Amino acid sequence: MNLKKKLSILTAFAVFQAFAVIPANAQAADSSEATPVNTAKVKSVEVVKKEQPIAESEVKSGATTDPANNPSNNSQPANNESAIEPNQGTTDPSGTEATPVNPATGANGEQGTGEETNTPNTPNTPTPAEVEQPTTGGTAATVRSAGDLTLYMNSNKMVQDGKTYLAGQPMAVKNGVSYVAIRALVDRVGYDVKYDNQTKETIILSGTDELRFKTNSKVYTVNGESRTMKGPAYQEKNTFMIPLTSITQALNITYTVNQPAKTVVLKLNTKPVASFTVQKEIFAGDQVIYTTKNSSPNGLPIVDEQWTGRQDSFDQPGVYTVTYTVQDSSGQWSNPYTLTIKVERPNLPPVAMFTTDKEEYKMGEKISYTDQSTDDEDAIVKRDWSNNALAFFLPGPKTVSLTVTDQHGLSNTYTKEIMITSETLYNQSDFNKLFVPVGDKFTFNGGEVPGMEKVPFTYTDEPSLLIRSNSPETVNQEGIVYKESSFGQTRFMIHHVNNTGKRVKMYVIATNNNPYTAVFDQQNMGFAGPTPFATVAGKLSIDKWFKSMQTGADSKRVYIQPGESKLILTELNNISMKEGQVISLYSDAFSDYTLDYNIVMIEENKDPMAVLSSLPVLDRDGVHNRGTYPNATRIITYDQEVGTKPSRLPLGDNASDPNLDGTDPMAFTSASNAGNFGVLYKITLNNVAPRTLISFNPRGGKYYGSALVNGQLVQLSNNSQSLSAPNEQNVLYRTGSYGESVTIVFSAAPGSNLPVNILFTPLPAEK
Repeated sequence: MNLKKKLSILTAFAVFQAFAVIPANAQAADSSEATPVNTAKVKSVEVVKKEQPIAESEVKSGATTDPANNPSNNSQPANNESAIEPNQGTTDPSGTEATPVNPATGANGEQGTGEETNTPNTPNTPTPAEVEQPTTGGTAATVRSAGDLTLYMNSNKMVQDGKTYLAGQPMAVKNGVSYVAIRALVDRVGYDVKYDNQTKETIILSGTDELRFKTNSKVYTVNGESRTMKGPAYQEKNTFMIPLTSITQALNITYTVNQPAKTVVLKLNTKPVASFTVQKEIFAGDQVIYTTKNSSPNGLPIVDEQWTGRQDSFDQPGVYTVTYTVQDSSGQWSNPYTLTIKVERPNLPPVAMFTTDKEEYKMGEKISYTDQSTDDEDAIVKRDWSNNALAFFLPGPKTVSLTVTDQHGLSNTYTKEIMITSETLYNQSDFNKLFVPVGDKFTFNGGEVPGMEKVPFTYTDEPSLLIRSNSPETVNQEGIVYKESSFGQTRFMIHHVNNTGKRVKMYVIATNNNPYTAVFDQQNMGFAGPTPFATVAGKLSIDKWFKSMQTGADSKRVYIQPGESKLILTELNNISMKEGQVISLYSDAFSDYTLDYNIVMIEENKDPMAVLSSLPVLDRDGVHNRGTYPNATRIITYDQEVGTKPSRLPLGDNASDPNLDGTDPMAFTSASNAGNFGVLYKITLNNVAPRTLISFNPRGGKYYGSALVNGQLVQLSNNSQSLSAPNEQNVLYRTGSYGESVTIVFSAAPGSNLPVNILFTPLPAEK
């Protein structure tokens, strides 16, 4: 090369050297006087241009052909061969780092000696061949290539399609991790590299994939998902270096390691990628919605696509194969993407149908409806009746309809007309007493109830200590809502609303201050919430408590060592409470030693054990009740006959059923359990007359709960509707032609109102 040409190249190098690297201080690359051709700003993200290919002959003629042999450019000493995998087969990108070894080749492609060469007389001034050159023309900066890329260990040399390219820094190893110059690598692979001034991140773009790196950080992101590299990215002489496998793993690039040749060969796939999806269920005749996704690893535009087997709709059920390919602007076609589509036979709407046992009825005559609706998949998920009264009490034609809906949302309605004559079989009051189903309600004249004779029952108590944590019902700050100690049989009633302005959890902490290991047995559990509706939480907690008594499925045993604190009743703290939500819990338990209990509400991410000692004890709200009450199970056994005349058994009235007396251990005062919430009533009526209606009538307001009657759970009331006082009653049980013994297990549901009455009414004669 003549002197004039060498001087020209050196002059070009001096001009463009500022553009050869990503700035170490994370400033925009156009901070110097760069033309718009060399840099392009995209909002806060700045495109960094790439190096020019260098002909093999030009490299050979360079004064210093391999910066790996220059002491100023070597970033790793020799003798690192033990760090490289000797496997010459394909290595999965998720494998270990390919670690550089001693230089084995010069920049001219000739086999090296495998030893580091330090030539003091060799000038350190780089030749133009050593510098990543910016594009000086108006054409694309990157030469896209389909060939595999060969990297040389401990060298900045890269070979692709017979051409040699030089990176700003050689492959280096730090702490056993192989690093490459990011810009040089992605240029050869065919990706874009940018810099985000706001986040201080270097960005690699490959089609729709985006990788983000930060200097001195092991964490990088792939399409927004954080991943961890084996070593942190770093700057070396204004060149950004990253672990090689961070790119190969993220972009699924396989590579082979050739130990004798001291090379790492990246297997590049520059074909575009195509895929598509269709909706989950496809029925014959329905429109098929194809959602395509395609991209080019080189960022080239997709210019064409081809389908095989695609149909906008399939007329017949069966299995179909559809294939999709795309072509980029370079002319390359993607590998075919094939999807097997199962086309179901057309979904037919359900068929609504019902019959009645007659076509004509008297007023007050019971109507029997038989649902005969069908569905081709036997998947009716909803039935909506209209005007399907058990009886009508006005004459004339009555229209009844049934709408059924299947799991796909298709519905069908059937309507039938029946005739009601002017003849009366039962009046409405008698009909309701005889035929309203158990668990359903009906209206009546509730003003007659106070005049009914009271059942003169007496009761005995079972030892059971009730801990009623219900005040402050609305909790405004974190703290201890209840503190108590208990030994033996204990019942917990916990009912609170979150008004702290935070997401919180509630915990029950049991502490054993005895010198012996204590056993805590959870016998049953009724927990509901969180929910915005207090009545819903109260009803569901009672439902689950009664079911737990029936099955015993919620029993647990916890051992608590001397001096140890443990969480108990952990169903309470499984779910966080949002602002305005309420929880409700009932549970019976037994401990063989005295345990100290703390019921707390704290922010959801706090450790209850760590903060317990610093929590304030919250005061009562002055409206709701809290306290510790002994003898919280009442046994009512009544042997005299009931049902021969209207009568009532009042509960929660503080007269026939006195309130429990107890204490508020935190306020150091006595307490009275208004309404007897938390008290479990076990009522045995040994002599219920034949043909007696037993029903439930609230007197204090709306009621929404349940009871166990002869071991069966009965809703109060059905259809997600509460009972209203005083003119509604809910059917609990009817005796038949013979007298019976009936047991009722009842406890007042939190959120509902007391007192209530259990009514005993003679049934009218059947016609």
